[in-house]
Amino acid sequence: MEPPVRLASTGTIIHGVSVGEVLGVSTLAEARLIAGESGLGRIVQRLNVMEVPDILAWVKPHELLLTTGYPLRNTPQSLGRLVADLDERGLAALAIKLGRYVDELPGEMAEQADRLGFPLILLPNDVGFDDILNQVLTDILNRQAAVLARAEEAHRALVQVVLAGGGLREVTAEVAHLLDVSVAAVDGTGRVLASAGPAEHLAALRTSIAGEGPPAGTGRSRAYASVPVLAGGHHHGRIVAHSPSGEIRDSDVGILERAATVAALVVTRQEAVNAVESKYRADFLRDVLTGRAGAAERVTTRARAFGWDLARPVTVLVAELDPEGDERSAQDRLVACWTAAVRRHDQRGAVAGFSHEVVAVVDAALDATRVAKDAASAFAEVPPATFSTGTSRPSPGAETLPEAYSQALKAARVGRQLHGPGAVAHFDQLGVYRLLSLVNDTEELHAFVRETLGPLASDDDAENADLRRTLQALLETNLNVAETARRLHFHYNTLRYRIGKLERLLGNFTDDPHLRLNLTLALHVLRMRGI
Repeated sequence: MEPPVRLASTGTIIHGVSVGEVLGVSTLAEARLIAGESGLGRIVQRLNVMEVPDILAWVKPHELLLTTGYPLRNTPQSLGRLVADLDERGLAALAIKLGRYVDELPGEMAEQADRLGFPLILLPNDVGFDDILNQVLTDILNRQAAVLARAEEAHRALVQVVLAGGGLREVTAEVAHLLDVSVAAVDGTGRVLASAGPAEHLAALRTSIAGEGPPAGTGRSRAYASVPVLAGGHHHGRIVAHSPSGEIRDSDVGILERAATVAALVVTRQEAVNAVESKYRADFLRDVLTGRAGAAERVTTRARAFGWDLARPVTVLVAELDPEGDERSAQDRLVACWTAAVRRHDQRGAVAGFSHEVVAVVDAALDATRVAKDAASAFAEVPPATFSTGTSRPSPGAETLPEAYSQALKAARVGRQLHGPGAVAHFDQLGVYRLLSLVNDTEELHAFVRETLGPLASDDDAENADLRRTLQALLETNLNVAETARRLHFHYNTLRYRIGKLERLLGNFTDDPHLRLNLTLALHVLRMRGI
């Protein structure tokens, strides 16, 4: 589980010294721990003096509470529950002078301190509270100043990495050097983007990232720590650290948080660069596919600068989002899925996102359907959006790419009309639809439909669609009345009646093969409506 994001500093002391270290100062040389030894690691961030019986209303977490027992002189019975009350409020320890107002501590109090790991300290009578306060507070403030100075030094070093043009690799290397730990920058999916540190320690870190190791610890020190990388309200991943000695302290986590802020700057900077580069790539590929990019040699040379090889035989694929869903977010995801799929199958392939589609140009020797299915598999992980894909004939070079693009675009749109959303269609497999799609004058096609089908060309009458379905089945069975009746679940006489009605509307198509051909083509064109 990741630790919460810490708030910006407000000047409050956030670092301190352990109870064990407090006992090591010179003014407490004669002090004696009488119970709660397991709590010596508790952190002291402030000190307080018990002057009133109702002290619980005035204490704060991580305090070392000093007392002579004077407020308790008349109520010694309250000592029995004092330890539990102080522990519940998060105090670090209780230090008391005996002999003046309280002669001895009840055994129950010491037993409770041992059970809770709450240190009870017996103070020497010749040491003043002011000396203890001055010395311990000085140590705490010196520790705070040292930690802040170290954090500031780390911040300057990390900012310098960014100013020098460094990326996540340089950021993780700097953090590994500063903290003497292994460090990794991880994206939102758990993929390691960059790492630094000894190889054997990195292996343990990767195991932890994969969810197979212990979670990030809490308290003063731990072996693992993880902080989120946040920018623009988005979660971009994590900075994760591992120390085999288990010495990642709270102050180290503060440096990791600064590293996460710098990593967020690196990520957003890279996203801005990628967006500009993506626009240049898309603009260039659009010019190539529309024949506006210039001579083939110029196209090949410029494509090479993007890492694309357009001089070899290639296939063009067009992926169009099917209607429905949040088009903007789906389009961004479509581009990402296709980019990843093309990179897996063809490192020199070109891919770019246009306003409503993604176009890929890949090696003609590849199985284009497999590339499309690979992209569709990744895209389907976040339903319900789908896309249809069209594939062109092989293109021998850059000069024929505009024609190949047109073929792929038609294949995508015709394939969706014929097979529904999510279709993958090759231009050569469209059959008669391929020929019809080559007719640029769609108004002429629609006029042909109206002339051939007459009143059946429209859906003004609810019966028209039913009659067209009957006509389609008759033509597909080569006028086999028995087979058509079986397919449509009609009685034989009902079908004979419908054939008579169709011939009154369309002509004697049962005896005229040319009319049957025209009717078949008209039904095909009608099925392609909207292409």
